[in-house]
Amino acid sequence: MKIESLLELYIGQLQDLYDAERQIIKAMPIMIEASTSDDLQDALEEHLEISQEQAARLEKIFEKLGEDPTGQKCKGMEGLINEGIEELNKQTPKDVKDAAIIAAAQRVEHYEIAGYGTAYKYATLLNHPESAELLQRTLEEEREADRTLDEIAEQINLQAEQMEESDDPPNDAQVSEGEEKSEGGRAA
Repeated sequence: MKIESLLELYIGQLQDLYDAERQIIKAMPIMIEASTSDDLQDALEEHLEISQEQAARLEKIFEKLGEDPTGQKCKGMEGLINEGIEELNKQTPKDVKDAAIIAAAQRVEHYEIAGYGTAYKYATLLNHPESAELLQRTLEEEREADRTLDEIAEQINLQAEQMEESDDPPNDAQVSEGEEKSEGGRAA
């Protein structure tokens, strides 16, 4: 497809964001179900509702533009979600799995922050103030979701790290009685 104007680029970016939101809305319940942290589940459930509102805002923008919101597949979001699902399918302790969910969710948030930031700038340049306001609101929600995930991650990542310390097998520096250590801490 040939893009000949900033308006066409803007519409394509909006379609990409709309498809991304739809993918997120579909994937979020999987993440919620896989999470064991009440705080993480609450944050993801809240953001699922916000994502539904964000998709509705994009529909309003498309209505004003007289364009179809479903013209483009967001391959970037598809990849991020697929990577996140792969992590969920691995056998990991619950705190480590929650840490992986947060990592995947933050990648999604950062993708959205970049996309909504760009769309907001285009809307401003194209003199679409109502659309710019809607996009700015969504951008702030995405930033807030990222901050919330940061706060939850502080505790969950610490728990995951402490779990690893308590479950660590003896390392090479530990030797049985009577063995000598050689270079590198290995028993000779």
